[in-house]
Amino acid sequence: MKKIFLTGADGFIGSHILESLVKKNYKVKALVYYNSFNSYGWIDKIEHRIKKKIEIISGDIRDSKIIRDNIKGCDQIIHLAALIGIPYSYHSPKSYVDTNVQGTLNILQAAQDQNIKKIIHTSTSEVYGTPQYLPIDEKHPINGQSPYAASKIGADQLALSFYQSFGTPVSIIRPFNTYGPRQSARAIIPTIILQILNGKKKIKLGNLYSTRDLTFIDDTVEGFLKIIKKNVTGEIINLGTGYDVSILDLVKIISREMSVNVEIISDKKRIRPKKSEIEKLRANNKKAKKALGWRPKMSNRIGLIKGISRTINWFSKKENLENYKPEIYNI
Repeated sequence: MKKIFLTGADGFIGSHILESLVKKNYKVKALVYYNSFNSYGWIDKIEHRIKKKIEIISGDIRDSKIIRDNIKGCDQIIHLAALIGIPYSYHSPKSYVDTNVQGTLNILQAAQDQNIKKIIHTSTSEVYGTPQYLPIDEKHPINGQSPYAASKIGADQLALSFYQSFGTPVSIIRPFNTYGPRQSARAIIPTIILQILNGKKKIKLGNLYSTRDLTFIDDTVEGFLKIIKKNVTGEIINLGTGYDVSILDLVKIISREMSVNVEIISDKKRIRPKKSEIEKLRANNKKAKKALGWRPKMSNRIGLIKGISRTINWFSKKENLENYKPEIYNI
């Protein structure tokens, strides 16, 4: 039974991976972000029978001692802990360097000291920038069009440098835009859903014509479960559906699924600087299919609508909606 050290376990993707790992009988040591409220983020909301099987560590990815002390006895690391909001990275770029770059360095150095057998480092499709060609494969040039993207490029390159310099067993998994239950209100699908659930007939959005490759959370989690078992050391692997949709089209799909008519208002606060906005993201997922045997179940437009419907149903439940503040713009 492998023991996995999971950073970012309290977050959207991390909490879903945590549940799946426990159900697959992995031992899990979960790092959550320390706070004085004793909050474990989304872990607080998962079933007790799952929560009682995990070891929870409150700490900070920026603290090298916390990492070094707690990865002892683990076989693998899944590294998800990161600052991810793009708009907030315009305000506080240093926080992104400290968390995403220094945090990743802490993981790599501690793993090297403890002879960890595998490190799965989480990247993002944002590192590609506005594409030079479509669909985007793993050989596409990288281009940091936001401080967030630049920090993730730095983290990715550190991970690869440790593999090339020291033989550190690092694999990089690069999800395109994941969505589903528990996602932050800063993301586009929850933003639309929450405004509608809050009774808004006029919803505030930014750029309507950028397109994104949206992957349902269950498919992203399956990609992580696949890579645990595969020998893809030193490789970068995209996780995406190969289908992209515009923000305007998303509004139409969501409003139709929620049986409402809405008007869109352009909100200047939500519009990114022109050169920072990535116009189009669509994954080439051939490598994931070949190397991992991964195939997204929620693919193409039909799959997207099914995934959005499940997401709407989750957000519509009172006990879930209470975790959000839909009246506040979350950067």
